[in-house]
Amino acid sequence: MSEQTAKVDDSLSPKKIIKKLKKGDLIKVERDKYLNSLESKASDEDFPEYIFQGPGEVLLIKGDYCQVRWRRPVPDVWIKSDHIVSYL
Repeated sequence: MSEQTAKVDDSLSPKKIIKKLKKGDLIKVERDKYLNSLESKASDEDFPEYIFQGPGEVLLIKGDYCQVRWRRPVPDVWIKSDHIVSYL
């Protein structure tokens, strides 16, 4: 009996999603991207400066949004992952 090995076609396999952020990462909000976004237009116009200075800690990631905790006595917030960058 001869066995044939099936070749796996890479074009049919699902593409790997590259995550740029993970739980526990320190981040800050990128000012230009956030101020030009739909989310900022729907929010108060007086943004706190600490979100742009950082660091905030990523607590949870769901879809395109990250739950961020700031090192201040303020509530945790959900921010679109496109608007945040790593805090260096």
